[in-house]
Amino acid sequence: MDLKLLLTTFGMIFLAELGDKTQLATFFLSANYDSKISIFIGSAGALVVCSLIAVFFGAEISKFIPQNYIKIGSGVFFIAVGVWILFSAIRTI
Repeated sequence: MDLKLLLTTFGMIFLAELGDKTQLATFFLSANYDSKISIFIGSAGALVVCSLIAVFFGAEISKFIPQNYIKIGSGVFFIAVGVWILFSAIRTI
């Protein structure tokens, strides 16, 4: 197991999810219901399944599309989403 990769992945996902809709949904569910362990297991399980799907599809797609194209495509996607969010925010002002 590559410990550096494990810690890098943990850090990236932790920071990306911090304050995200997933965390807020879990926060509000926890505030409304008494079964904290059920909420924890449900939210942790959902994140694990989503991560499993991402790892599986990432591994499969990388067999057909070169890694450089995937990096460029994901970069363009994130920039496009950022621009879209920026213009959406400006329109609501």
